[in-house]
Amino acid sequence: MDKKSKTHFGFQSVDESEKQTKVNDVFTKVAGKYDIMNDLMSLGIHHYWKWLTINSALIKQHSKVLDLACGSGDLTKLICKKQYPHVDLTLADINSEMLTQGRRNLLNCGYIENISFIKVNAEQLPFIESYFDTILMAFGLRNVTNQQQALNELYRITKPGGKICILEFSKPKMNWLKKLYDWYSFNIIPKLGKLVANDEQSYRYLVESIRMHPDQEQLKKMILTANFDNCVVHNLAGGIVALHIAYRY
Repeated sequence: MDKKSKTHFGFQSVDESEKQTKVNDVFTKVAGKYDIMNDLMSLGIHHYWKWLTINSALIKQHSKVLDLACGSGDLTKLICKKQYPHVDLTLADINSEMLTQGRRNLLNCGYIENISFIKVNAEQLPFIESYFDTILMAFGLRNVTNQQQALNELYRITKPGGKICILEFSKPKMNWLKKLYDWYSFNIIPKLGKLVANDEQSYRYLVESIRMHPDQEQLKKMILTANFDNCVVHNLAGGIVALHIAYRY
């Protein structure tokens, strides 16, 4: 009998076939407190990281934009605030609760025109080849079971001349910052999750998933392996977060 392929769920080793269900359960649990927990965990700095991502994306008019693993819709809200003319926006997430939360947030802000919502698996995207001018993905890649397959899919659906912008937690570049960040992550964030969201375990997984995610250079190699060109890495907050921008020529 063939052994089942293994992957990580936080620090746990699980069958690849189990991971997506476990991740889905986490985000179903945290969806209602997702925004307030993001503000608390990052001290509000995540808004700046996302603002920088949108400004770096240089979205053009009449372009098609995918916000993949859209969560509560923060990136799309920033695009709408900039009032880019004639931009078709697609919000996609594998978790129904998060997709509903994103749609609700955008409706509450009055943003709904030219926006589509779709439930998708990043490893099997239901879009035709060379469809999107810009693909954005913020803090979602590390939750994908087969990240290389997801990056391959992103390449397939990106237009020649288009780009991807992946914002994700990474590895601090300075040893003192890494020690401080680890202490905060493992001692404070799970307690915040218990206090605010009544869910310590889900936030412990989120902390662990960051440590299992490829670092800046590893992720850059994976993006280039997917055939993207000229991947540029911007370290934010001393490398706690990194923005990877890559192009399909």
